[in-house]
This record gives sequence, C-alpha cells and structure tokens, in this order.
Amino acid sequence: MAEILTKSRARNIFYGGSVFFVAIFVVMTVQSHLYITEKSTAGMPLSEQVVLGKHVWEKNSCINCHTLHGEGAYFAPEVGNVMTRWDVADDPQAAFETLKAWMESQPSGIEGRRQMPNFNLTDEEIRGLAEFLRWADQTDTQGWPPNDAG
Repeated sequence: MAEILTKSRARNIFYGGSVFFVAIFVVMTVQSHLYITEKSTAGMPLSEQVVLGKHVWEKNSCINCHTLHGEGAYFAPEVGNVMTRWDVADDPQAAFETLKAWMESQPSGIEGRRQMPNFNLTDEEIRGLAEFLRWADQTDTQGWPPNDAG
C-alpha cells in the first residue's frame, strides 16, 4: 500500500535534499580550489615586463584583431602560441628580436592582404609585449589552441 506524503515528510525531504546538495557543492568547491592552487596554469612568473606587455596589449586593443587562447576577434592570427610557432618561446632575446622585426615590417603593403598597423612601439614596449606573449605561450591551456602553423 502506498504511503501518503504528509507535509512533514515533504518538508523533511526538501531540507534533507537541500543539505545534501549544499554539502556536495561545498566539497566540489574545496576540491576545485585545491586543484587550482596546487596545479597553477602559469608557466612563468608575472614579471614587470609581462605586466608591461599586458598593458601594451590592452592599450593598443590587440584583442580587437587577434585572439589569445581563443578569446578575441578572429581577424588576425591567434597569438596565444605564437612564440612556439616562431620557435622562440624559450629565448627572451630571440622573442624580442622576432617580434620587433615583425612589428616594424607592418603594414606589409601587400595589396589584398589584411594589414596590421605600425603602432610605433618603443623597444621597451616590444620587449614587454614579447614577454607577455611568451608568458601566454607557456600557460598550461591543456592543449588549446593547437600549435598548427597553418
């Protein structure tokens, strides 16, 4: 015979279920916090040059054309892994020199191609931007985006 669900039983089920799911939420929150603090995604520390590069990135609105780890516009190439693609991720000086040469060659003047403006950045700003892009490149993104050159 089916039992009748009384108000007190319904209340007990509601409160019991609420406590159960709040407990699960708290356990999952603690587990997530421990995972994040123990397994940082940063591949290198935030230096003053990385911070300067982030400011250059923001000041010149680079994200309006480029994506960084998939976030931003899709007009220009992804730059979250550009240092790996250029094979300079482990060499700050080579990263600076390569980025400087690239930035100084813009706009390319090739008709029909997308053109990047020349922002007339100082060497210090380019070095900071190179360090920011190296920092982004060394961030653990769990394989995203793929390092395809194409």
